[in-house]
Amino acid sequence: MLTILFDGIAYGMLLFILAVGLSVTMGLMNFINLAHGAFAMVGGYLTVILMQRHGVPFLLCLPLAFLGSALLGAVLERTLYRPMYSKPHLNQVLFSIGLTFMAVAVMDYFFTSSQQIVQLPEWLKGRTELGDGTAWALGMGHYRLFIIAACVGLTIALQTILSRTRFGSRLRASVDDQRVAAGLGINVNAVFLLTFAAGSGLAGLGGALGAEILILDPSFPLRYMVYFLIVVAVGGTSSITGPLLAALLLGIADVAGKYYIPRFGAFIVYFLMIVILIWRPQGLFVRKGGKA
Repeated sequence: MLTILFDGIAYGMLLFILAVGLSVTMGLMNFINLAHGAFAMVGGYLTVILMQRHGVPFLLCLPLAFLGSALLGAVLERTLYRPMYSKPHLNQVLFSIGLTFMAVAVMDYFFTSSQQIVQLPEWLKGRTELGDGTAWALGMGHYRLFIIAACVGLTIALQTILSRTRFGSRLRASVDDQRVAAGLGINVNAVFLLTFAAGSGLAGLGGALGAEILILDPSFPLRYMVYFLIVVAVGGTSSITGPLLAALLLGIADVAGKYYIPRFGAFIVYFLMIVILIWRPQGLFVRKGGKA
């Protein structure tokens, strides 16, 4: 039971890293970007290419995946996404889904439809057993411990940036009222550009971390799109805490459900989502005031 709980927490932490960028763009920028998974796929493929073809160490691949996805996000924000900010949400959905299918086709053309494999460093491949042979035995994979530690550090950093820095204040002001923020001298376009690039970079980092656990192939953005949306919908789009708790619930429920009742598949996840959204339609956490 403890091992299943641990694996569920690690899986939930990974989903949080993957989905938190979508939570930022949807909640703080009021833009529905269903192509978010494509940036995660880019980060995963960058990691595979750098490690397999150029021998770059895994730990160095993580910041490079973040920077590569962030740069791609910044370019697309300036050229394609910015004109869509003022469009209705249905237009944004159709636009971003179209980009997703284009990304899937491009990756399939250049890398085929085969699954990509990441060879982790030896120090991340091991497993520690606590209480082996007892009813409360706990098996902890070193890589899952690494994911949990990375997620904790990332959560603290994001919460600090959004709540205690000048950039976070400018971002919240730009979201609440762009005209007033611009009148106060805030460069709203630059704030949105940096925010979108950071959200894309976080997706790329999640894709790099999940390349060994998740199935990394050209269909990656479509396969996990629903999971990203569940994390954002259940957790709410007004804080970091909400998506984190939602991702943990989703991860634990998914791992436990597939272990104890594998024939039901993802039924437990969707049932949990429906119950929570009936109880709190706006998600677990909603920011009072502004755009929630």
